[in-house]
Amino acid sequence: MERIDAHHHLWVRTRTPQPWIDPVSMRAIDADFTTDDLARALAGLNVTGTVVVQSVPTEAETVDLLAVADRTPVIRGVVGWVELADPGVADALARLRSGPGGGHLVGVRSMVQAEHDPGYLDGADLRRGMRAVAEQGLTVDLVTRHEQLPGVARLARDLPEVPFVLDHLGKPPLADPGPADGGDLVGWAEAIREIGTHPNVTAKLSGLVTEASWTNWSSQDLRPAVDHALDAFGPGRLMFGSDWPVSLLATRYAEWVDTLTGLLGGLTSTEQAAVWHGTARRVYGLSTERAAGVPGGPAPTAHAEPNTEEQE
Repeated sequence: MERIDAHHHLWVRTRTPQPWIDPVSMRAIDADFTTDDLARALAGLNVTGTVVVQSVPTEAETVDLLAVADRTPVIRGVVGWVELADPGVADALARLRSGPGGGHLVGVRSMVQAEHDPGYLDGADLRRGMRAVAEQGLTVDLVTRHEQLPGVARLARDLPEVPFVLDHLGKPPLADPGPADGGDLVGWAEAIREIGTHPNVTAKLSGLVTEASWTNWSSQDLRPAVDHALDAFGPGRLMFGSDWPVSLLATRYAEWVDTLTGLLGGLTSTEQAAVWHGTARRVYGLSTERAAGVPGGPAPTAHAEPNTEEQE
């Protein structure tokens, strides 16, 4: 099966510091991750394209990511960052698109999880900026905490013209206290059901292993979230993402691919194709013409997505 990884990161910390990385508990990712590392992770997995996502709220990182995409054939798109609440969103997008690799910009991400105002997603300035992104033919990606999902539902309802992408299925609380005990997963499921009724939202099957126990997860721990997402969105509105290298906190890239393969085993080949590559290609408008492969050389950019408020 051809695969497009709709969510991964790159970072070189001298250019894009990642202060959220704890050198003890996050030792596995306390390092730089470049296109060389990406190439090794993708080897033998038939990943023909990827989307690299911002990790810090700076335009400078997005400039770097676009330049890396321009010289890295396997990277088909970049989800970057601009200050959405600023009245100059259109100007910021124009700056990014006019630079090296600017044509690879496919979306802008809002790091909602770092906000603690329950009305944040209802802000008029933020919503104006999101509409400006959509007017440029770009997506608005959202990384949230699971308790923020009712705000996402309101946002999707009120802005039907904006194509939203929900990262990591809205971060279901798979380790607190665990799907078998219900816990907060019930509230997550109710919110996802509501969000799924809005056709302008798609979601990523990514980041789930770091929402479960990093050291003791199994595919059955993840199944309730994946099955519910399939029911709420359907395969045509879900896409595969690795969340590499943050995923290394809990698993290897190939192991996540194997796990998701098993979890999707009950789907038809057409439905599986949608999740593995079709949805990402359609939602992000990815080109099918770039050759696969990752050239050598370090990437002067950064990106990550952990189980923290600063990233993902």
